[in-house]
Amino acid sequence: MYILMATPECAPVAKAGGLGDFVQGLSRELAAQGHQVEIILPKYDCLRYDRVEDMTLEHPDLWVPFFDRAVHCDVEVGLVDGLRCYFIDAHSEHGFFNRGAIYGDADDPDRFTFFSHAILAFLVASGRRPDIIHCNEWQTGLVPVLLFERYTALGLDKTRVCYSLHNLGHQGWTTPKVLEMNGLDVGRLMVPDRLQDPGNPQAVNLMKGGIVFSNFVTTVSPRYAWEIQHTDQGVGLQGVLRDQDRKFGGVLNGIDTTTWNPATDPFIATNYDLERLPGKAENKAALRERLGLVDAPKPIVAVVSRLDRQKGIDLIRHSIDYSVEQGAQFVLLGSAQEPAINAIFWDAKQSLADHPDAHLELGYDEELAHLIYAGADMIVIPSVYEPCGLTQMIAMRYGCVPIVRRVGGLADTVFDANYSDRPYEERNGYVFDELTFEGLESALGRAIGLWQQHPDHFRQLRLNGMRMDNSWARPAQDYLNIYQHIRVR
Repeated sequence: MYILMATPECAPVAKAGGLGDFVQGLSRELAAQGHQVEIILPKYDCLRYDRVEDMTLEHPDLWVPFFDRAVHCDVEVGLVDGLRCYFIDAHSEHGFFNRGAIYGDADDPDRFTFFSHAILAFLVASGRRPDIIHCNEWQTGLVPVLLFERYTALGLDKTRVCYSLHNLGHQGWTTPKVLEMNGLDVGRLMVPDRLQDPGNPQAVNLMKGGIVFSNFVTTVSPRYAWEIQHTDQGVGLQGVLRDQDRKFGGVLNGIDTTTWNPATDPFIATNYDLERLPGKAENKAALRERLGLVDAPKPIVAVVSRLDRQKGIDLIRHSIDYSVEQGAQFVLLGSAQEPAINAIFWDAKQSLADHPDAHLELGYDEELAHLIYAGADMIVIPSVYEPCGLTQMIAMRYGCVPIVRRVGGLADTVFDANYSDRPYEERNGYVFDELTFEGLESALGRAIGLWQQHPDHFRQLRLNGMRMDNSWARPAQDYLNIYQHIRVR
């Protein structure tokens, strides 16, 4: 099949979060299985141009409708990790993609609906006819709307859309002006069964438009699919998703097992695998040396995370003190955008300065992240909600036992050592339910206790996690099944 990934992010050239990893990982696996996969995204001024090979001008004269006129664009193409990637370069006084960042401006709905329109205009102008356009997040939610309303009549009548929702906390709420901007009929589309927001009849909901007009809708784990249909995790779209249930499902993400592989990882002190597990102890020693922790017979508990409210800030902060009180060491790597959260962890860092058993690194350091996974014994992920989560999968690959809250993809990948109904060899971590200090302690205390009192059993949990297949192979096959289901034959 010919598959076009329409996305605002793609690692490593334009990454703000897990979406970039999703597009890169799934695209690489689909291409490895023999399909023609291309990616299209805006040409941001903050692109990692050093990670794009052989960039050339592909289409120099693209005109994209914009209100009652058109904006001139160039489309450039280059290779990103061997994948063909198109970049929309808009020449407009609005500087749509020249903002120094991917997201964060008040006119983001204008910027990304323009991008959505440019995708389809480019396909028509260049004669490309993908079997599937795989759209992602609200930023490309208008693609299936425009395809159905305008572009099937312009030669894209056999193209079908799979639409993936990564986080319903952001839905692209905006005004009807974006429909006018793109030449769409406001009266036809601003109705309850199309783009009108369920909670605000005056607002357009771009994610809802993508859901209604796509041929199939996915999200990034089966548990999160249930949560966004039946709990407040749906953020107002629960009824819409239940109405679309016949074309909706959850597909668990994978991880890049080339980048995250302790057997070959260039960023860790000693490479290791299931047969060379003592190498993990050498990484533990290297982590202690790098962060100034005392060499002592204690487990290392870690957090590697964005520090925002979704991630369970209060529980992360509590886990530091609790771990040290229970005779463990603690390391944290993370950064906060919100000043109040940043202040909480800077205060904690200062209070723990020169502590022999705790170190907080506020920022992001890719090399250090690898060493933490390799050197830590367990990792805490107490999320308020977690559509999928990659951290727990990466940690398990490195023999680092996850302690997680039972939400979203965490519930789909981590099975409690004591209370799971899974066979013993599939149990790989500790799980808690309540978003409370007591809930966290119930799981973290059991993990630290097992390490201290039953090291052989703790070692088995490590091995169980390392044996799990969290690669992209299975998710890619699930997506291929969806594509085959909706494609025009």
